Amino acid sequence: MKLGYPGCPSSSFGPPQSRSKHNPEGDSQFLEDESTKIFARKVADHYSARTNQTLEEREASPIIHLKKLNNWIKSVLIQLYARRGDAVLDLACGKGGDLIKWDKAKVGYYVGIDIADGSIEDCRTRYNGDADHHQRRKKFTFPAHLICGDCFEVRLDRVLADDAPFDICSCQFAMHYSWSTEARARRALANVSALLRPGGTFIGTMPDANVMVKKLREAEGLAFGNSVYWIRFDEEFTDKKFKSSSPFGIKYKFHLEDAVDCPEWIVPFHVFKSLAEEYDLELVFVKNSHEFVHEYMKKPEYIELMRRLGALGDGNQDQSTLSPDEWEAAYLYLAFVLKKRGQPDRTQANSRKDKGQMQIAKEDILYINSDD
Repeated sequence: MKLGYPGCPSSSFGPPQSRSKHNPEGDSQFLEDESTKIFARKVADHYSARTNQTLEEREASPIIHLKKLNNWIKSVLIQLYARRGDAVLDLACGKGGDLIKWDKAKVGYYVGIDIADGSIEDCRTRYNGDADHHQRRKKFTFPAHLICGDCFEVRLDRVLADDAPFDICSCQFAMHYSWSTEARARRALANVSALLRPGGTFIGTMPDANVMVKKLREAEGLAFGNSVYWIRFDEEFTDKKFKSSSPFGIKYKFHLEDAVDCPEWIVPFHVFKSLAEEYDLELVFVKNSHEFVHEYMKKPEYIELMRRLGALGDGNQDQSTLSPDEWEAAYLYLAFVLKKRGQPDRTQANSRKDKGQMQIAKEDILYINSDD
């Protein structure tokens, strides 16, 4: 696999299929095998099993400053691209950790979907303001709708026909879970494209394949890491080479202290970019987390945001209060922004006053599967 700087085109690596635009109505390309579903369930079970932490427990985490940095990156993305009144689709929303960020952006409507039923229940509790780990706060200002299902397998335009189009879609630290097969990767991007309005924005964060492959090739064996994370590739990658004809299903085991311990998949970004273009999603920018920090910490409003999040130390180092090992772990990730082709229809007044709830009951959560 020829890997260059994130986002740079690679002449040796195009989309694995025809460059012609795929028909989103045709579902045959999205068929999955059972092994893929088993891995998806493993990931879901991992996140469902993680319990909400108290403030004291969170602050005691060995990666607390990395978590705060990641929250800052997500906050900056939301502040840059979310607008008052926007309809938001949050793919792999987890336990609703970004709800406050969307509230501060004064969005108008929120739909969150996650494969892990335990996470969706925690998200519901957080939205209602009932989570005992969370200081009670004023009610969120936007109605919400929560869905439990695999957004990389289920065709969401059918499920959310009455909610679309969305102004902004977010997928934070999760898009790589779609890269186990080409079918899942295409389903993920088809869902985003089908649900975004023309001119709508897709923001996200995911592991940086270029950094990971570079570190793998520098390592003595098939594993590398430090005190807060380790990554291990299977024996099939002993030669540390990857076939350019097979950019999907490159699995590794990822362990991040107090956060992640499950299988993940490499996402060569230029393949992601090319595939996204087939679904009318054009790249606005891609930046490694280090580059992202260097750029946006030059702006006073984002320095102040970093300070409010408790992630800024007394020094002037870009990594603020992060330990060197946390700063190295941050280097494993990138942030991206894509835009749906076309001009927004300003005459389209998609009122959502009657959609979602301001208080979500358990029975309000919609459970979906691939047969829906």
